[in-house]
Formats: sequence, C-alpha cells, structure tokens
Amino acid sequence: MAVEAGEVGRLTLAGRQGRWVVAAAVLGSALASIDATVVGIALPALGRAFDADLAALQWVVNGYALALAGLLLVGGSLGDRYGRRRVFVVGVVWFALMSLVCGLAPNVEILVAARALQGVGAALLTPASLAILQASFDEADRGRAIGAWTGLGGVATAAGPFLGGWLIEAFSWRLIFLINLPLAAVVAVVAVRHVPESHNPDVRGRPDLLGGALVTAGLVGVVFALIDGPASGWTSAPVLVGLVGGVALLAGFVAREHRAADPVVPLEMFASRQFTAANAVTFLQYAALGGALFLLPIQLQQVSGFSPLAAGTALLPVTVMMLLFSARAGALATRIGPRLPMTVGPVVAGAGLLLVTRAGPDAFYLTDVLPGAVVLGLGLATCVAPLTSTTLAAVPAHHAGAASAVNNDVARTGGLVAVAVLPALAGLGGTAYLDPALFDRGFRRAMVISALVCAAGGLVAALGIRNPRRPATELPAAERASARIGRQAGERVCCPLDAPGLRATPGPGSPAGPPAVPGGPAG
Repeated sequence: MAVEAGEVGRLTLAGRQGRWVVAAAVLGSALASIDATVVGIALPALGRAFDADLAALQWVVNGYALALAGLLLVGGSLGDRYGRRRVFVVGVVWFALMSLVCGLAPNVEILVAARALQGVGAALLTPASLAILQASFDEADRGRAIGAWTGLGGVATAAGPFLGGWLIEAFSWRLIFLINLPLAAVVAVVAVRHVPESHNPDVRGRPDLLGGALVTAGLVGVVFALIDGPASGWTSAPVLVGLVGGVALLAGFVAREHRAADPVVPLEMFASRQFTAANAVTFLQYAALGGALFLLPIQLQQVSGFSPLAAGTALLPVTVMMLLFSARAGALATRIGPRLPMTVGPVVAGAGLLLVTRAGPDAFYLTDVLPGAVVLGLGLATCVAPLTSTTLAAVPAHHAGAASAVNNDVARTGGLVAVAVLPALAGLGGTAYLDPALFDRGFRRAMVISALVCAAGGLVAALGIRNPRRPATELPAAERASARIGRQAGERVCCPLDAPGLRATPGPGSPAGPPAVPGGPAG
C-alpha cells in the first residue's frame, strides 16, 4: 500500500519507513551509476561481438550521455510538477525496459538506440532520487539521509566496474544490462510501498519541454559531426548539416531560455563571473576525465592484457581517494578560499593522467597503473568539493538547485564532447582498437592531450576564481566550527568520478535540490 502525501517532510532515519526511503533512493541512483561505469569496461567485448568500429563504440557511450545531459533538467522539473515519486518510478521502469532491449540487442545500431532511450529513463530517476530525500525527511535528519545516500552511492560507483568486469569475464557483456531488471523491480516496489509523494508547490505553468528538446537535439547534431567528421570529411553533407544544425538548435535554446517564463536554465546566473569561471573549470576537468576514461579500459584490455575484471577495478583507488579526502579538501577551501585548491587540483589530476601513459604492453598494475590512479584521485579530491561550493555560492540562494543541475550538465557535456573528439585528435579511428601497437600510440597521445586540458582547468581557476571576502569579525575557531557543522549536516556531498558534488539546497525549477548523478564520466 502506498504511503500518504501527508508524511512528506516528517520522516527520520531512526524510523522504518525512513530507512526504506533511503534504500529506494540509493538503489535507484545505483541503477544509473552501475550501468554507466560498467559499459566502458564492456566496450572491447561489444566491439568484438558486433564487429563494430570505434565510432560505433563512441555512440554506445554518447547515446546515453546525450539523452541524460539534454533531459536532466527537464526530468527534475517534471518531478517538481507531477510528483517526484511518480516520475522516479516511471524512470526506473523505463530504464529497466530499455536495459532489456540493450541486453537483447542483435546489432550495434539497436544497442545505440536503446542506450539513448535508457538515458531518458536515467534523466527521470536521477534527479528524483535526491529530491525524494530532500522532501521526505525532517530537517533535523535530512542532512544525515543525504549523507547516507552519498556514501552508499559511492560504494555502488566503486562496485560497478568490479561487478561488470566479473559478469563480462564469467558470462557475457549482455548481463551488465540484464542485471538491471531485478534491481529495478525491487526499487519500484519499495518506492510504491514506502516513498511519500511530494511536489514543489511554488512551481507554476508547464515544464520547458521545448527547451529540453532544443538542447538535446543541438547536442546530438554537434556530437554527430564531431564523431563522423574525421571519417567522412568535414565538408561532407551529413557532417555539415549536423554541425550547422546543431549549433543553430543550441542558439535557439539560448534564445528560448531568454524568453521562457520558467526556463530550465536561468541565464542570469552566468552574469556572475565566478559562476561562469567555475563552470569553465568543470567543463575542462570533466572533458579530460571523460575522454581518458573512455579509452583507458580499452587500453588495459587490448594492449596491456588485463582481464575485464582487472580493468574494471584498476581505477578503484581514484574513488577511494575521493571518499577519503574530498571532505577534507572542502574544509580546507572553507578556510583558505577555493582558488588555490581549484588551481592545484586539476594540475595534479593532469599529472595523474600523464602517469597513466605507463600502462602499455604487459603493464604491471602496481608500478604502471596504480601510481597514476592515486595521483589522479588526489587531484580530483582536491578540487571537486571546492568547485561545487564555489558554483553554488556564486548565485542567489533561490537559484542554488538550478546552479547545481547546470554544473552537473556542464560536466556531462564536457565528457561527451571529449569522447567524440579525443580519439580523432589522437589518431584513433575505425578498428584501431583491434591493433594493440596502433592503439597504444594513440592512447599515449590522448592521455597527453587530456592532461593538458585538465591543467588548463587549473589555469582558468587561477585567472577567473576569486576567494570570497572574509568578514572582519570572523574568527578562525568559528570558521572551523561552521565548516565542521556543515560537513556533519551533509551540506556538501560529493559523487566520486562522475560529476560535481551536490548540495542539499532546494531551488525553484530544480528537483528540491540538485540532481544526483552517480556513475562514471564515460556513461
């Protein structure tokens, strides 16, 4: 029996229903995070099964990312208007159905189409998972609930590649999609029985579906041109139509947001230099990360001879470093300001990507992969929390939710653009991934490019980010206490690897708080 709407905002973690609600939110977001992280591990197996070229594998990744990036804001808006539990359950069921199609796909074309439709389901369930916690729990327990959601989500993100590698190695790549079905069934049943329905009473009018359609179609056109251009020629008719049409649609999206009564992206946020600079850093950092993590699983399996399971767990230290040090980096940025961590972090992460170039033929994990993973994780842990807090502090409080959602979308867009262009820049295309020597040379070039892009993010932070002025009466002890209380309350939480951290602050037009986006950048 479904719970009543009157229970919204009154649940506690000590209560049975509160624990069920956290379980539903965690398992729901785990659907998207596990699926996103394991697909990268499965790419070599997918390529062999369908005799697919590298461009097809890029679409397997980017089909999902395009739908999710384009519709994420609309998904949060739909939950605000029509019920967060309802949209969450619809997203879970839709995601499961498309996972079934992915798992049974007879060719790569159907797999790409199903992945794109799977991204639609993720765009519905992802923002709703955090919004449900924000709306359901009593204020005293809300931070702890979101903290539990974040920690358990990090565990799911870390476990995804391990589980996916084992399934691929022991059974078949198809199981990485089919395993979503029983998990989705559990999530849907728990949500219907235990999650209270909630809406945003301040939302009026219709959701900006046209804006979501324009940005999604525009991204599809641009990404198609970037992927197909190197092979078909930049002057070929399809590439030109995709590029020009995509740019025109994105321009139409900007014009639409200027005129819309309730835009999915309030453009006035970009009047803040701090907000714009923080999003520029986000784009560069996650472009570098997304492109690198698209190619690394292929390199480890096709060149270094790692099994799918070993390749799936190779970057586990990155997640561990972020879980251990992100909160400390956030506290440090509170004391000294975000500029230095946001400058140093991307540079350190870029150094980690350079170290990963050691993962060549017959690489030994402890000496050739682990050092790069540790340094990459340290760099990301240094800058992700300050990046998130800076983004949110740069806009008025009533735009906090929208700002976090935009920042997450910028991160995803950076990743999908990198997946589209990095292989071509590195001289990889066609069936290059089947030639270990050729792919190894291209991979090394790609890592150098990614490292430079990541370091450029640090340069943008050094030039564009400003530390906030400290009140003259502010005492260091009070500052430390404030930072400690903020961390304990879950004011800033971090999603490993995938996208900027999230803040539990509701905002009009947002899912009662920024949408959660667990998963890997390549997803």
